[in-house]
Amino acid sequence: MKILNPFLLLACLFTITIGAQEISDNALGLRLGDSDGFGAEISYQRLLSRYHRLELNLGWRDSREYDAFKVTGLYEWVRHIDGNFNWFYGAGAGFGSASFEPIPGDVTPDGGFFVLVAGNVGVEYNFDIPLLLSFDLRPELGILGYNDFSDNFDFDIALGIRYQF
Repeated sequence: MKILNPFLLLACLFTITIGAQEISDNALGLRLGDSDGFGAEISYQRLLSRYHRLELNLGWRDSREYDAFKVTGLYEWVRHIDGNFNWFYGAGAGFGSASFEPIPGDVTPDGGFFVLVAGNVGVEYNFDIPLLLSFDLRPELGILGYNDFSDNFDFDIALGIRYQF
């Protein structure tokens, strides 16, 4: 029996380690960054297969200069690094709308609809509790619509905090 106990302990630890490397089916939380004026985004991730997932983000901004919203969808590939660390990369697209506050005595643009394409690369740490922290870089290129957002290249850097279920 004394010989069996260490083997049972190792088997339990091995099982816990294998479980911690799994990508959860769903994750919901916030993506916090501010390169393109969208300070916070509600973020949802859905597992599609073992190493692929879909990420949807809804960002909004209500500031003194403009009000805007942006929806972005990304297809991501997830790769294991070590322990609970993963790295991911992906591509996608999005759309949004912006309206600017009028400035007295100045010509203020009306704002409007815009479309963008985006890439994504980052690292994430999957805690043993249902918490996922990530750091990612998302270059975005406006391709259609309102000039200040469509002719623009933004390099968004953000921290993600998500609850996994």
